[in-house]
Amino acid sequence: MSSHLRPPRSRATGRITLADVARLAQVSPITVSRALRGERAVDVELVARVQAAAKELGYVPDPAARALASRHSAQVVTLIPMLSNALFVDVLEAVQRTLRPAGYQMLMGVTHYDANEEELLLRELLQHRPAGLLVTGFERNEATRQMITKSGVPCVHLMEISDTAGVYSVGFSQTEAGAEITQHLLQRGRQRIAFVGAQLDPRTLQRLAGWRQALKQAGRFDPRLEWLNPAPSSMALGAGLLAQIRQAQPDVDAIFFCNDDLAQGALLAALRLGIAVPGQLAIAGFNDLPGSDQMLPPLTTMRTPRSEIGSAAASMLVSLINGEAVTPSCINLGHQLIVRAST
Repeated sequence: MSSHLRPPRSRATGRITLADVARLAQVSPITVSRALRGERAVDVELVARVQAAAKELGYVPDPAARALASRHSAQVVTLIPMLSNALFVDVLEAVQRTLRPAGYQMLMGVTHYDANEEELLLRELLQHRPAGLLVTGFERNEATRQMITKSGVPCVHLMEISDTAGVYSVGFSQTEAGAEITQHLLQRGRQRIAFVGAQLDPRTLQRLAGWRQALKQAGRFDPRLEWLNPAPSSMALGAGLLAQIRQAQPDVDAIFFCNDDLAQGALLAALRLGIAVPGQLAIAGFNDLPGSDQMLPPLTTMRTPRSEIGSAAASMLVSLINGEAVTPSCINLGHQLIVRAST
């Protein structure tokens, strides 16, 4: 860039403005705005020129000013329960890959499965005038529901599905998935199938409902086989619960763990304890997390479409933001039973 084209800093604030970048790049301010948002309609050469000018000036966009100018920002609020679970990382990466080319940025909040924390987060994040909302599931307190409704901000629900009119969702039936993996264990001839749930969030409880449903239909339901622990899901917890179950109910011949990290920990514990899997005990997990195919033996699990959910939900939200008609309002991406040697 020629030094004589470089504009001075704003006297009022000391900030470099979008107009400064436009003068240095010798384009219009609207071209700068579109280029920096990543809109595909802007010529590649102009994008390069704008980016070079912005870099030379050290320009940082002012999200507050953008929100005031457009009545909403270019940000999409995405609320997830936890970052320690790899499945939500997969969702977030897919959301970001979809939003950025459309000119939107992700503003993330972590609720820690706490309805009150979710309410506080949403109250704070709505002050940024987001263009849209992506929220996990449907279980939340009434104050949060009212905030979402009254904000007028388009909202898509992740990981679960609903046929309620006017509600947009992308996910799969957790209950059906839980029933299917239980039916698989029954088909393998297992008589005493335990369910192990941790965290006890709504989706875990829906999988539990599927397990109950399948066992009741088979005439094998026993409430004593429910092992529910509110602690966060982890390999260590899975190992500990396996030892407890074997001591308390040695006739259990299969365990359905609500998440793969629990099942992975149980498989490692079985090796240490000399329990033959699947000879003495079949073990199944849920979500097909990284490493499950490398366990000894490899883990049978339910593969869930996390990346596909993130991409489809973000695309649906962009359409809603743009005022487009979205049909269907509920997208069920299904699930896939992955049978490996642990069952």
